[in-house]
Amino acid sequence: MPTDEKIIRDFLENYQLRLEFYEDVGRVKKVYTQNGVFCIKSIPALKGTDFVKNIHNLYQKGYNRIVPVFQTINGQYGVLVGNQLWYLMPWLPDEIKGESIDKHKQMVRELARMHILSVKERPVSKQERDNFYNKTKEKWERQKAFLDEYIVQVERKWYMSPFELQYAAYHEDMSRALTYSLGKFEEWNEKTKNDEKMRTVLTHGKVSIHHFVYSENGYGHFINLEGSREAAPHFDLLPFLVSQLRTFPKQPTELLELYELYLHHFPLREGEKLLFMSYLTNPENCVNVVEEFFYRRAAANNPAEIDFCQRLQTEYWLLKNTESMISTLESNAQQAQMAMMNSGEQNSAMT
Repeated sequence: MPTDEKIIRDFLENYQLRLEFYEDVGRVKKVYTQNGVFCIKSIPALKGTDFVKNIHNLYQKGYNRIVPVFQTINGQYGVLVGNQLWYLMPWLPDEIKGESIDKHKQMVRELARMHILSVKERPVSKQERDNFYNKTKEKWERQKAFLDEYIVQVERKWYMSPFELQYAAYHEDMSRALTYSLGKFEEWNEKTKNDEKMRTVLTHGKVSIHHFVYSENGYGHFINLEGSREAAPHFDLLPFLVSQLRTFPKQPTELLELYELYLHHFPLREGEKLLFMSYLTNPENCVNVVEEFFYRRAAANNPAEIDFCQRLQTEYWLLKNTESMISTLESNAQQAQMAMMNSGEQNSAMT
């Protein structure tokens, strides 16, 4: 059976490179050759075709702020090794460390630029839209019914368990968030029900400051595009914001700044904003924890309540941070609308 070193040597021959030595760095291999230092990454072969196609499309559209994937001497973007597609990239030093707001800003600007260059209109049938609307609404209404039924059971008890007591304290906020989410979803449906097209972009798939590295000249580049695909813009924006909001309670001032920065470079349409806000405010993570506890207890599985209390606490903090962010966005929107109305009245009075 060939050793790792032999496999790496054979792989590098496809690029006319000679291995001097290598080291494992996380899930990648840092290889030193006579022509410099490179990075070898791999992806399951079944996903490799889409990954290579997406990388190629970005290059063609003029987007170069991704760490380049080198072509083999035969013009291929990777080499099949077992059931994995191996590919070669330069090793970037990423000298700029930390998670400063400036680094986040550059990443968000690059994300918006990638979306701008790859955006296109995709036809969407009325049946496809109606199926999505009905399935999603049914799911969320079922979640709300569960929350309302379970709180009745809990409040009937003479003695609540620690988790039940915690849920009773959080129920109102969870229910209110779900009602708000459903309301935005209804607004989205009403706004877009006659639209025959929707916008899609090439999404990164795992937007994170840890997937944004710097070259020696100080420019930021995306890495880890293995999960990239064509989808609506919020498929990138939503997971990134949620990951930043999932922390102890705080005012999301910097996150609001990043969100507004993204919108400045890639404005969302009204319907896109409504759907995004609907998903962002949906307390599904909280509901999932409560449902899992309920069904495990019903099956006499004796869930460890301290673990469930900690999980619910974490997801509740996410809910409250999201609530704070949405409240600020709504307030800013109202102020902007009032300013426009006042400006219009002044213009009318002057004429």
